[in-house]
Amino acid sequence: MLFDVTWMNRAECQKADPELFFPIGNGRLTPHQVAEARAVCGRCPVSSDCLRYSLETAQGHGVWGGADEEERRTMRSRAQRRGPVGAAR
Repeated sequence: MLFDVTWMNRAECQKADPELFFPIGNGRLTPHQVAEARAVCGRCPVSSDCLRYSLETAQGHGVWGGADEEERRTMRSRAQRRGPVGAAR
């Protein structure tokens, strides 16, 4: 499946250190890093596109659209429990 990623060119994170969003080393985001990354996402004009892309492509690491790894796992889990739009319950 192909995704339109032209929104990435307008992302505020393009102006920031990538390690803020995707740390090198132990691979864990500190609460301070998450807060700083969220501040960047908070002023980004395409943060909703970013979050949607990360959920649709199951990005497992980093901060995307202001959501950290655990938050995105929770979002995906909730969406799976709800099932496809229009599905019978």
